[in-house]
Amino acid sequence: MSMFNVSRTELDWGGRRLVLESGRVARQADGAVLVSLGETTVLCTAVGDSAARPGIDFFPLTVHYQEKTFAAGKIPGGFFKREGRPTEKETLVSRLIDRPIRPLFHKGYKCETQVICTVLCHDMENDPDVVAMIGASAALTLSGLPFLGPIGAARVGYIDGQLVLNPTLDQVKESDLDLVVAGTKDGVLMVESEAQELSEEIMLDAVTFGHAQFQPVIDAIIDLAEKAAREPRDVPPPPPEAEAVAARVREIGAEGLRAAYAEADKQARQAKVAEVKAEVAAAFADDEAGQALMPGAFKALEADIVRGSILETGQRIDGRDTKTVRPIEVDVGFLPRAHGSTLFTRGETQALVVATLGTGQDEQIIDALEGEYRQHFMLHYNFPPYSVGETGRMGGAGRREIGHGKLAWRAIRPLLPVKADFPYTMRVVSEITESNGSSSMATVCGSSLALMDAGVPMPRPVAGIAMGLIKEDDRFAVLTDILGDEDHLGDMDFKVAGTAEGITALQMDIKITSITKEIMDVALNQARDGRLHILGEMAKGLTSARDEVSGNAPRITTIKVNPSKVREVIGSGGKVIREITETTQTKIDIEDDGTIKIAATDSANAERAVEWIKGIAADPEMGVVYNGKVVKVVEFGAFVNFLGSRDGLVHISELSQKRPQKVTDVVNQGDMVKVKVLGFDDRGKVKLTMKQVDQETGEDLTAPAD
Repeated sequence: MSMFNVSRTELDWGGRRLVLESGRVARQADGAVLVSLGETTVLCTAVGDSAARPGIDFFPLTVHYQEKTFAAGKIPGGFFKREGRPTEKETLVSRLIDRPIRPLFHKGYKCETQVICTVLCHDMENDPDVVAMIGASAALTLSGLPFLGPIGAARVGYIDGQLVLNPTLDQVKESDLDLVVAGTKDGVLMVESEAQELSEEIMLDAVTFGHAQFQPVIDAIIDLAEKAAREPRDVPPPPPEAEAVAARVREIGAEGLRAAYAEADKQARQAKVAEVKAEVAAAFADDEAGQALMPGAFKALEADIVRGSILETGQRIDGRDTKTVRPIEVDVGFLPRAHGSTLFTRGETQALVVATLGTGQDEQIIDALEGEYRQHFMLHYNFPPYSVGETGRMGGAGRREIGHGKLAWRAIRPLLPVKADFPYTMRVVSEITESNGSSSMATVCGSSLALMDAGVPMPRPVAGIAMGLIKEDDRFAVLTDILGDEDHLGDMDFKVAGTAEGITALQMDIKITSITKEIMDVALNQARDGRLHILGEMAKGLTSARDEVSGNAPRITTIKVNPSKVREVIGSGGKVIREITETTQTKIDIEDDGTIKIAATDSANAERAVEWIKGIAADPEMGVVYNGKVVKVVEFGAFVNFLGSRDGLVHISELSQKRPQKVTDVVNQGDMVKVKVLGFDDRGKVKLTMKQVDQETGEDLTAPAD
C-alpha cells in the first residue's frame, strides 16, 4: 500500500504533456498541485487562515512565485550561495498570478490567504510562469477556499504571420509577440504583452486565440477537483444589518457625494468626499456593528454614484466626456546636465523622466535560470508618496513599481536600435512627481522623449494611454485616459502603448468575466485614437531623435583590430589596457573578435586612445606616411620608431634627395620625422623612406598631383 493517495490528470496541450498531480507533495496545505509542462515542473500551494482578523475590510492575499536555482542544475552566485530576495522576474510573475485570481474570491471572504509557487525543474524550453499560473489556479480550486475559478492561462506568440500557442523560449526570441493571457470559461481576466508594433486586430486575435486554447486546461483542473477537492468552506453570510446600514449611508451621504463628485479638481474633491464620510461616520457613532459595515457601504455608494453618472450623462468626474485626453504639457531637455530629460505632464499626472547613456561596462548582468545574460536597456520607475500628497515609507522598489517599470520597458524596447548600431547602455529613470491616473503610461511618453532627447536613434516615438470600462448589464462606457478614482471604481484597467504604426505593449486587468470581444475591440480602437492624439502633443516638444548623442554623454568610438592582436592590446594581466585607460581617461571594451569600443567625454582623449591601440595592433601599410621618432643612428641609416613599438630602417640613401656623407648630417637620435613605408625585407623588417615625404607638411612627394 502506498502512503500517498495520488490524483492526477494529464492532457496533450499544444503538442506537449501537461500533467497535474495532487496528494503526493505538501499534503498539509489546503491545496497543493504539482504541475509539469514538458519537463518544467512547479509546485503550487494555497493556504487560507481559518478566521479573518477582526475589523479587516480588505482581502489579504499574497502570491509568491520563486525560482530555485537547483531547477536548472545551478548553484546561486554571490557569497551566500542561497537564493536571496526576489529577482525582478519572480516579482513580475508573482504579480502575473495575483492579477487574475484576486477578483475571483468571494467578496465576503477576508481570511489571510497565501499562494506559493516554487519552480522545481526548468527544461529550458517551457517558461515556468504559465505553468505556475495554472498550478495556482488548480491549488485554489482543490483547497476548498471560496475561489470562483478555475482559471486557465497560456502564452501566445506570433511567428511568420501565425499565432503560436506556448512558444518555447527560443521561439519567443523569434516572435513578434510575447503575450500571456489568463481567464475563466466565461472570459478574459488578464493580459500582459510586448509586441513589435502589431495592429489592434492581431492583438485582439491573439487574446481570443489564447482564451480558446486554454479551455482544455480549465476542464483538466475541474477533472482533478472532482477527484481531490476538499470540502468547500462556508463564507459567512453578510450580517443581517448590512442592508439597513447601506440604506442609511445612502440616505445621509448620497446628495453630498453627488456634489463632491461634481468637483473637477482632485484635491478639492477628496476634501469634500472626506467631509461627507465624516458626516456619515458620525451617524454611526453609537452603533458598533454599523461602524464596521459603514466603510464598505460608503465605498459601494461612491462606486454607484460615479458609475451611474458616467453611464447616464457620458460626463466624468473631472467634467470630461468619455473620449477626451487631459491637457498635455511637454518640457524636453528639462535638466541641463542630464544626457536626455523630459517633464511630461498630463492633467494631474506628471513624470520627470531622465535618460543616461553609459558604456558596455554599465550593462546589467542578469543571472536567470535559463543562463546569465546582459541587459543594455534598463527602465526604473519610482513612485514617491508626495506624488499623491501623502507621507509614506521610503524604501526599495515595491512590487507595483517593478511592475509599472517593466510595462514601460516593454513598450519602449521594440523601438530601440540594436546594440551593433548603437553601442550604448541606456538607463531611464522615471520619477512620478504628481499622480492621478496612469503614471506608467506617462512614463512611456516621457521615456520616449527623454531617449530621443539624449540622441538615441529611435525611428518613431512611443506613447501610452490607460483606458477604463464601466459596464452595467447591457450598457457600457469605455473611458479614455482614466483618473485614479475611475481605475478603482471601474471594471477594467486597460493600458495600451505603441507608435503610429502599431502596439508595442498591452496590459489588461479585468474585474468582471463578462467582457465581450466587441467591448475589447471598441476599447482598443478608442485607445488608438487617444494614442495618436498624445503622439501629436508629444511632437510639439520633439518629433524625432536629436542628430547626435548629448554632449554630456560619453562618445563611443568603435575600431576593429586583428583578433590575433587582442592579447597585445590587453597586455599581461591587463597591464597595457589599464595604462591606456588611466592615461587617456577613457573606458575601453574589448571583444574577442577584435572589436574595440573606446568611450570618452573628451574627443581628444578618445583620439589618443585610438592612436595608442592602433600603434599596438595595426600592421604597417605600404605607401602610408607615419610620424616617427629616430631611436638609433648607425653608419648605414637611422632606425625610426613609427607605429606603436614598431621600428623600421631608413637607409642612408633614403634620408634626403641627395645622399649625405654621413647620417648625422640629416638626423640625430630623438628627432621627430615623417616616414613612408617602402616595403618589407625577407625577415619582415620594415623599410622606410624620408626623401619621398615633405618633412614640413607630411605630403607624399611621389603621389601623382591631382
